[in-house]
Amino acid sequence: MQKSRFAIFNSNSKKISPLRIFWLCAIITFLLLFLPIVRFRFFEYIGRWLYILIFAVSLSASITPLMRTIALKLNIVDLPDERKVHKSSTPLLGGVAIIIAFISALSANMILDRSSIVLLSCAVFVAAVSLIDDWKGLSARLKLLIQLIAVIVLIYHGIILHLFPGNTPWGYGLNFILTVFWIVGITNSLNFFDGMDGLAAGISAIIAFFLGIVAFQTSQTFMGWIAVAMVGSCLGFLPYNFHFHSKRPASIFLGDTGSIFLGFTLAALAVKGNWSLHNPIVSFAAPVLIFWILIFDMTYITVERILTGKVKCFKDWIEYVGKDHLHHRLYTLLGDKRKAVLFIYFLCAILGISAIALRNARPIDAVLLISQAFLITVAISILEYSGRQRH
Repeated sequence: MQKSRFAIFNSNSKKISPLRIFWLCAIITFLLLFLPIVRFRFFEYIGRWLYILIFAVSLSASITPLMRTIALKLNIVDLPDERKVHKSSTPLLGGVAIIIAFISALSANMILDRSSIVLLSCAVFVAAVSLIDDWKGLSARLKLLIQLIAVIVLIYHGIILHLFPGNTPWGYGLNFILTVFWIVGITNSLNFFDGMDGLAAGISAIIAFFLGIVAFQTSQTFMGWIAVAMVGSCLGFLPYNFHFHSKRPASIFLGDTGSIFLGFTLAALAVKGNWSLHNPIVSFAAPVLIFWILIFDMTYITVERILTGKVKCFKDWIEYVGKDHLHHRLYTLLGDKRKAVLFIYFLCAILGISAIALRNARPIDAVLLISQAFLITVAISILEYSGRQRH
């Protein structure tokens, strides 16, 4: 039964499944990209960004089934329990396919600067620790410590928020603290969102997409290419993790390896970039809008768990695992996992469009759009709370 569920060939009809066709097309496309004439045409006439996108999509799609096989061989699987929504054991290591595709797409098609190399090295470091966690299990405190070390390394190499004067001790201190909270918070928030098929990978693709658009708007070409590689890597993996046309479960999960890597990389990328050419308030507001769903959910569950007495100290907070996140609450309201996931996709896109509108905006416009994002999520929270009360 396990084999038929995940088989690329349909064992009953003897026909080739759409996923098998997708996999074969991905391999052929990836090989074609290595032809000198194809590479030249893209770089000179079509656009390097599209080459990087197709490279990442095709490589991620090609190696995800391999990662699934390896996960099954090594017994790196996610077992169902009362706090999870899936009902059968599912291979992990989907995140490894994304990491390989993402880094390969960048390494093969652009020259990375020193800060980008540091960023990717730290992201791979935290992902490697998460891989051990997927396989053998690690304590939440150790994983948090590793993330803190990685963020400190980023800050040491100049990847730090610049919201306050950096030439003063108090300004640098505040920038330091906010950078730690931002990267660690976003990293873990995205990891918490990896609770339904397609959710974390889809959100990551949407966030990276809007970061890429704003990067190109603000003439940050290299940042845009990094974002494009992230979009492609997630899209290549997504067909194995989320079925738009049916209720079939995912054949492979990201695992903490993937969700932690995606969250850390995207959060650090937001810190590294300059998201407005003229105004620091607008530069801060753009990524806040793009990441708003993650920020809101982390804030919501923290406040609710404290108020309801579910957590009483920091140790309780980092070790608590519950089904009170936004996707769980929407699932209760809508009664369908795919609807909950698609709802969050659209909500992320709506807020991302607001970030694009900030290109030449005034500071007051940035404040108003963030206020609008807050009111939208509050309205949704009221709806889902009412739905929970009825159930």
